Amino acid sequence: SFDSLIKRFRKVLAKDGILQDVKRLQYYEKPSEKKKKEILAARRRMQRKSRREG
Repeated sequence: SFDSLIKRFRKVLAKDGILQDVKRLQYYEKPSEKKKKEILAARRRMQRKSRREG
């Protein structure tokens, strides 16, 4: 049905990260802000990784 088709389509978009890209590109982000976000994301990844390893 149409509802299941929409649900599958949204799942594919979420999996591919297309919606996140659209939201991210909706407004201009200064290079300094972009770099700051990347550094914070990397720090979070490292903390998660160290917690998982023990």
